[in-house]
Amino acid sequence: MKTSTILKWISGGLEAVLGIPILGATIVLGFAWAPLGIMAILHIVTLIFAINEGENRHGSILGIITSFVAWIPFVGMVMHIVTAIVLMIDAARSS
Repeated sequence: MKTSTILKWISGGLEAVLGIPILGATIVLGFAWAPLGIMAILHIVTLIFAINEGENRHGSILGIITSFVAWIPFVGMVMHIVTAIVLMIDAARSS
């Protein structure tokens, strides 16, 4: 399994957790929005590996966008869920 695929599974799972309405908001607010910055870094690393391995980049690019707009309450929740789905589909297709 390629490194980018593993990173897509990890980032997709974390995005899914952040997409859970009350739990995700509690995590993000409890850590003063630091999880959004950490996720942005994780998506950038995943994007770099995906480019180097010739894999799909859509999920990682969407994840970076999500990290920057997720501070908006309901938009963030929907974006986390959509990003999780796209990342997991990308990971499943490359396996």
